[in-house]
Amino acid sequence: MTGPGVMAMNGSPDEARARLDQWAAGLTAKAEKYESVARQTGELRLSASSVSNFVRVTVRADGSVTDLEFGPKARSVPMPELAELILGTMRRAQAGIAGRVGEVLTTELGDADPQTRELMLAELRDRFPDPDDEPPPPPDSGDDEEATSDDEPW
Repeated sequence: MTGPGVMAMNGSPDEARARLDQWAAGLTAKAEKYESVARQTGELRLSASSVSNFVRVTVRADGSVTDLEFGPKARSVPMPELAELILGTMRRAQAGIAGRVGEVLTTELGDADPQTRELMLAELRDRFPDPDDEPPPPPDSGDDEEATSDDEPW
């Protein structure tokens, strides 16, 4: 076993106390770094704009939308196309999350804890893939009828 533990306690009480203090200080420093990572990623905002600047979407590091802006000519875009623009622009903003969080992790943690960093980044890449890497949507079933209810006006 490396570091302080039961086996490392076979020295004098002062040596054992010094090892425990060193171990506790290391844990405290690590916790402070992770708190800094959490604070910085909580403050991250990523934005993307659609072609022709019809739409601008800003997201947090968790992928949630914090701002949605429409350019002056957005009214000229048919609603179905505008919806696609919004979603596509949101996905482009979200696609940058893993890279930005990776930068924060590298700055704060350096080479410490590479397994945790890779697990976090892999999860973010899975949740927010590059829109160009996403598989195409499945083909329409050919059913032009939409299921609607009286509760949902759209």
